[in-house]
Amino acid sequence: MNIEWGNVREQFPVLQEWVYLNSASFGPLPRCALEAMERHNRRRDEQACVDFVSWFDDADRVREMAAALIGAAPADIAFIPNTATALGWMVQGLKLKPGDRVVALEDEFPNNTYFGHVLARRGAEFVEVPLEGGEFSLDRFCAAIDARTRLVLMSAVNYSTGLRPPVEEIGDYLRRRGVGFYLDATQGLGALRLDVSRVQADVVAAHGYKWLLTPAGIGFAYVRPEVREWLEPCVYSWRSHKDWRQVDVLHHGPPELPAEAQKYEGGLQNFPGIYAMGAVLEMMLELGPAEIEKRVKELGECCREVLRKAGARLLCDRLSYYDSPILAAEFPGADASRLAVELRKQKVVVAARHGYLRVSPHFFNSEEDLERLGAALTGRSSP
Repeated sequence: MNIEWGNVREQFPVLQEWVYLNSASFGPLPRCALEAMERHNRRRDEQACVDFVSWFDDADRVREMAAALIGAAPADIAFIPNTATALGWMVQGLKLKPGDRVVALEDEFPNNTYFGHVLARRGAEFVEVPLEGGEFSLDRFCAAIDARTRLVLMSAVNYSTGLRPPVEEIGDYLRRRGVGFYLDATQGLGALRLDVSRVQADVVAAHGYKWLLTPAGIGFAYVRPEVREWLEPCVYSWRSHKDWRQVDVLHHGPPELPAEAQKYEGGLQNFPGIYAMGAVLEMMLELGPAEIEKRVKELGECCREVLRKAGARLLCDRLSYYDSPILAAEFPGADASRLAVELRKQKVVVAARHGYLRVSPHFFNSEEDLERLGAALTGRSSP
């Protein structure tokens, strides 16, 4: 497929003024997402709830697109307001006992580590597998999985360093040992392909506001069919019955939960967010996840070269498993936070995380964006 990426950039008004290289913080909202929300809000303004039931039909079409993106079935997909919600489902559903072990990597995103520490207060053992010098070791990680291990918490891509663990190998190892696997795919999904049949996680969750380019407050989770057989919802609502679509008669007796993952969603959903996410997913599926990943990797390599020429030391140059669109750069003698502020004054948006300048290009970026980053870094004030 020959994609005119310059035409794709027209979906992103932010690029008219800014060199935006910070999708690992917030992805910019494309025009198609804004227009989808506006159409829904206008309908609500003009018709109130006359077409209320059709909103759920539209949401199911978005569910189908989310499933297509990750190689799942629509029945496996639940909408979520954030990834902490999906992680809460799994943590509460496992009913951990004192002495059960929960494992995560060192320097994980706080969502995962905070849950681990809270579980430790309740008697579980929380283990953070060290990254010696930032290096991930599959052998070291697997050695931390013992007979008491019930749950592994992991991100598909580390939010600050760009570490991309071999989640397919990890998922296979955990499945063979009967260990629960929760994967936060917020960092990466929308830029990198992910196939849930290969990852073999029990729950995969992604908040859409980063690489999926949605508003905050909407995302989706995959819940494996076998897990849905025992994982009970944390909340119940009028939709906690298989016949909930019969809205003219809502009293159906005791809850008879649907078999689909939507049973975890609770009541009414963030419909403006769902419509926005649907517009973005449609765009991404039309472009093709493989083409998007190819473009992101091309820009990532270009960005690495720009950063090297500007004097940066890159984690990905000395460590394995750092093939991701999140690039952590260290400039000797420079404070990363101050450098990020200085770049923003030149209309270049990046972030500072843990002493590194974090640069995160997405498919809408261009080689010219990266040249402007390089020029801004080369012309920066001396530390």
